[in-house]
Amino acid sequence: MAIWNLGSINADMVYSVPHLPAAGETLAAQDLARFLGGKGANMSVAAARAAAHVRHVGAVGRDGTWAVDRLMEYGVDTRHIAVIDVPTGHAIIAVEPGGENQILLYPGANRALSIDLLTAALSAARPGDTLVFQNETNLQLEAAGLGRELDLRVVYAAAPFEAEAVQAVLPHLDLLILNAVEAEQLQKETGLSPDALPVAEVIVTLGAEGARYFETGSGQSQHFPAHKVTAVDTTGAGDTFTGYVIAGLDRGLPMPQAIAQAMRAAAIMVTRHGTADVIPDLKDVQDTVLS
Repeated sequence: MAIWNLGSINADMVYSVPHLPAAGETLAAQDLARFLGGKGANMSVAAARAAAHVRHVGAVGRDGTWAVDRLMEYGVDTRHIAVIDVPTGHAIIAVEPGGENQILLYPGANRALSIDLLTAALSAARPGDTLVFQNETNLQLEAAGLGRELDLRVVYAAAPFEAEAVQAVLPHLDLLILNAVEAEQLQKETGLSPDALPVAEVIVTLGAEGARYFETGSGQSQHFPAHKVTAVDTTGAGDTFTGYVIAGLDRGLPMPQAIAQAMRAAAIMVTRHGTADVIPDLKDVQDTVLS
């Protein structure tokens, strides 16, 4: 099986700061590092490091070929990444000592994908493959519709959150992954709690409280507690979780096992500075001792 990821690719410029800046505040950074990032790239790397076959569908500018090379080094199939005449997406990320972050995002090439690129890529998909996408590219609704037509498992990671974008793709989804704040915002817009959404499976991540899984058809839910670790950088933790969940499912793991493995991966991720470049591989996840 394969995972097809219609996903963003960014250069993450990470600034270490003594605290997150307030409105109008000028703040000197203590350090700067550049990482491969973007929610899509993070998920592709996470799924690849979780031993899945991942095919990334996306775009970079001519200034971003290094990011494509990096994805390839991490085991991601990059043949469906276009190089176009729009600057590569990038994020300016401020991280304070406790690990909390603040992000300014420029979409760039991520919002300039062509329908021809998407349809050509998915023409090679097979029933039972997984299609995942996020709210950092264009063509989300088109991808969701194609995924349903091709009998793929269609997964949406609802971030950065826009209620209208989520509602547009809900009818096509098999699995929706969102955090607690996003779930609350979606409920305000739709009047539906996570267990009542018209999606077969919903996962709500709860930060330090773990995650909750809803199987909407049966009405059953399960809570997964978080591992206790000292966080230094939470950037990319949710993407790591999502990548590991879909990789586990693609490899045939039952949902509870896929989530448990993803919880371990995300816990390890927050103890490291960086994004895609520091996502743990499957051996790390299996061997690391966590509380």
